[in-house]
Amino acid sequence: MAEYIERLWSLDDESGFGLSRRDRQPGRYRAYVPDELGTRLPDLGGAARTAAEDALVVLGRADERIGEHGGFLNHLLIRSESISSSWIEGNRVTPKKLAIAEVLQQGPRVALDVIGNVRATEAAIHELTDRSQPISVRDIETLQHVIEPRLSIGVRTEQNWVGGTGSSPLRADFVPAPETEVERLLGDLAGFMSETGGNPVVRAAIAHAQFETIHPFVDGNGRTGRALIHTVLARADALRNVLIPISTVFAGDTDAYIAGLSAYRATPPRLDDWVIGFASAVERAAGNAVALADRVEALDARLLEQLVAHRTARGVNPARPRSDALMLRVLSNLAHEPVLTGDRVSERWGASPSAAHRALVALADAGILARVKDQKGRLFCYTADAHLGLVALAERSNRIGGHETGARKPRLGPDAPALDHVGRLHGE
Repeated sequence: MAEYIERLWSLDDESGFGLSRRDRQPGRYRAYVPDELGTRLPDLGGAARTAAEDALVVLGRADERIGEHGGFLNHLLIRSESISSSWIEGNRVTPKKLAIAEVLQQGPRVALDVIGNVRATEAAIHELTDRSQPISVRDIETLQHVIEPRLSIGVRTEQNWVGGTGSSPLRADFVPAPETEVERLLGDLAGFMSETGGNPVVRAAIAHAQFETIHPFVDGNGRTGRALIHTVLARADALRNVLIPISTVFAGDTDAYIAGLSAYRATPPRLDDWVIGFASAVERAAGNAVALADRVEALDARLLEQLVAHRTARGVNPARPRSDALMLRVLSNLAHEPVLTGDRVSERWGASPSAAHRALVALADAGILARVKDQKGRLFCYTADAHLGLVALAERSNRIGGHETGARKPRLGPDAPALDHVGRLHGE
């Protein structure tokens, strides 16, 4: 059974250095130890079962609708979260700087660091979605270490806590299990994610809440917990094409998220409340992902018409390039490759250097690509700024819970992209 364990907070002079007098004062606090999950789903009430079933249907439809765009959207959504994290940490990385750093492997150190983390996170999530292998505690530790490489690999060996007004567990909003319980509880969670059947939405909801309740690491628990949601859904084959940013919806309504976790941790647990709230977030996140895929398609179509109009104005015949024209192949792939060089186009499409150069110049002259120069005025790449604007929109939308950002704006992060690029797609 879940229980609270009373513990003593007491610091010596060295470990209490730098803390306020109030936070150095000894006292007793209660750490919450959740019940083990086992490998069977608990019984739910009718409303919670219906909410989870409806969310699973919406999730499946969204995944099918997005289809081939899934790879691009995964790329975009993971990067948008990395941008959010970098701004929170004081590193002002923009989508454009990030994309250039990824392609050219040069740029600000922080951008290169973010790209390294993004690639490692993608690889770690991919490894965990292999259903032929059970998930182990070591797998979860590795995922967290990839996400937060500044820390030594492994679970915490000290008490931690969440929120509150001070720097001690005595004034925390929530105190998770003592460090002595973490290994056991994380092993149980790994077994639950590996072996449990039933509705994947319910399984993901429970796995995420249990992970955040255990809070097994010194740092990186939030991002690791978000990655585990996708792990459960992908292993259950509920998602095949796209990473649906479910927990970013909660990020825009932290009161609802905290209330949901509090219900999960209540005595007795109000699991139905948490599952209903999680299912609602699933539906909204799925709708956001579909809307983003629609924006990509609409942007591609609009830029094609922009190219045709430009060629018509210049008297180029035919105004609409042939379907196998290199410039059309480059244009249709801008969502996947928004930063381009002549060498990259040549390699990607098997074109000659001169043909690649002509295609890039034609798209730049039509206003579809921007020319990027170094400090000496030398051209070194082309960028699809309208597509990169979609990354900024996703990043801003994610930080306010998946809503439009016209009326509600996040406190930190890159500026909104210019309206003449993507404003009509965003609906602001």
